[in-house]
Amino acid sequence: MTRCTFFLIVALVLLAGGLIGASFLLDQPVEQGFLAANGGHWCHSPLATAVSRYGDWPELMLLGGAGYLLARRARNVRWQRLLLSAMIASTLAGMAVNASRLTTGRTRPRAEAPQGWYGPQRNGRWLIGKADFNSFPSGHTATAVGFAGVLLFGAPAWGGIAVAIAGLIAYSRLLLGAHHPSDVVAATIIALAVAWVVWEFLGKRGRVDVGQRE
Repeated sequence: MTRCTFFLIVALVLLAGGLIGASFLLDQPVEQGFLAANGGHWCHSPLATAVSRYGDWPELMLLGGAGYLLARRARNVRWQRLLLSAMIASTLAGMAVNASRLTTGRTRPRAEAPQGWYGPQRNGRWLIGKADFNSFPSGHTATAVGFAGVLLFGAPAWGGIAVAIAGLIAYSRLLLGAHHPSDVVAATIIALAVAWVVWEFLGKRGRVDVGQRE
């Protein structure tokens, strides 16, 4: 690794940390704005609920798997590699954020418990797997952005559409009171980093085995 590359990585890490830190300043005003616009309640729109429900990891894997099979049938090696890389990035991004989300004990905006960070336990009870205390970062956002990020790096025209869809998924999580803005920002940054690494070192360099030759 050259000195320039090292300093670039350090600068990007510091920038990412600064953006995540600054995003906490958005939590209260953004959430108050959503509540005020919805009469003091969190949104229960069927559309937002559907986007949130079907924008999670299992559905992304089904979509990616179907696309991969179509690309394989068409003998399109590029899209086989893109979609496999997207599925890998989505999975790794989800795993990365879940390691934090399941242990920080941060309450969701809509949780009835007092807002805060409780860690893995509260009053002697484990909070791992308790949805109201598993907010930071956003798992939905991480898996969606991880998937879309690879497409953005590998096929920008289609990637732009995928990123817009991932943005809608993240926005639905905010509307439903499932996540704070800082949860979404942190997940987005982590997922984009994972997507770049997966595409750069696996997909782009042909290290994802698609079972066919160029």
